[in-house]
Amino acid sequence: MMPAEIDRSFRIDPADLPGEAIIFGSTPAMREIRSKIDCVLFSDLPVLIQGESGTGKEVIARFLHTRSNRHDAPFVKLNCAAIPASLLESELFGYERGSRDGAAGDRLGLIEMADGGTLFLDEIADMGRELQGKLLRFLQDGSFTRIGGSEERRGQIRVICSSNINLQRAVDSGALREDLFYRIEVVTLHLSALRDRKSDIPQICEYLLRKLSRQFRRRIPQLNPVTLHLLKQWDWPGNLRELENWVARAVILGDDQALSAELKRQVESAGRNGIVQADFDRSKDLSSQAASTAAATAILRVLQANNWDKRKTAKDLKVSYRALLSELHDLGESKRRKGNRGFPYLQ
Repeated sequence: MMPAEIDRSFRIDPADLPGEAIIFGSTPAMREIRSKIDCVLFSDLPVLIQGESGTGKEVIARFLHTRSNRHDAPFVKLNCAAIPASLLESELFGYERGSRDGAAGDRLGLIEMADGGTLFLDEIADMGRELQGKLLRFLQDGSFTRIGGSEERRGQIRVICSSNINLQRAVDSGALREDLFYRIEVVTLHLSALRDRKSDIPQICEYLLRKLSRQFRRRIPQLNPVTLHLLKQWDWPGNLRELENWVARAVILGDDQALSAELKRQVESAGRNGIVQADFDRSKDLSSQAASTAAATAILRVLQANNWDKRKTAKDLKVSYRALLSELHDLGESKRRKGNRGFPYLQ
């Protein structure tokens, strides 16, 4: 049995988690994940959660734990990327007195702390290969040995792993053992990026506004329709974590107008660069006359946005500076042959 203080420290109150409507939203991909979770709730199969940073992998792991038959037991998290490799093994398996400098007594590892419950290994690909082998042994037969110990111990836990990178590529590069990969990916949940579930943003914002207003003891700000529209236009590269940070600023500052103006600039800048790049790329597939017009329009937009800075324009269009100058020269000659004055930046 674990000491009572450890037992309490790793308990999860389901009330601390967002509701299912917030976690999974309304998109088919996320609803499919909810259905998959139902299929594995009462088994001990390992689960692998993959998705970009900030997509809520830990929240999904906690949700799975609280709905499983292990909900009364501990939920223990280990971030493999946040702990030096030299300490990771002792954190996971524990050690015995005298096994290392400063080891004045025995220490439980997280496997023992999680006994009967769930161990969540975040960013599993950052674990060293030697330790991966010891983890694989535990996953295969449930046995492990503390550092400096000789007694074989057993742990009855469920293991959930997560990663924000493609683990098959990690296997191909040698960073992740292939046998461990096949052991942990029995059930895989691929979380959607926030840009692929924008219809859920208003409901997520409403939840975050209530939660963060209570946390910071501020009144709940009201986001106007224009702001909500802008929130759905931004692609949120930082996903839910970035959105939560934005809402936290709105709650703390109590003024969404300034933040909306900032968000509008971001959206317009991203949209402008995306449009002109698409125009520039598309011009390569058009007839020569249409291509000249499309390329000229695209280049002119970016030049104007960059105050006629040709080097920055070349960078935004993802072409070399020399290629841009050549393109400008060709376009200018074409205009002059047609009797036009040409581009102002060529005069």
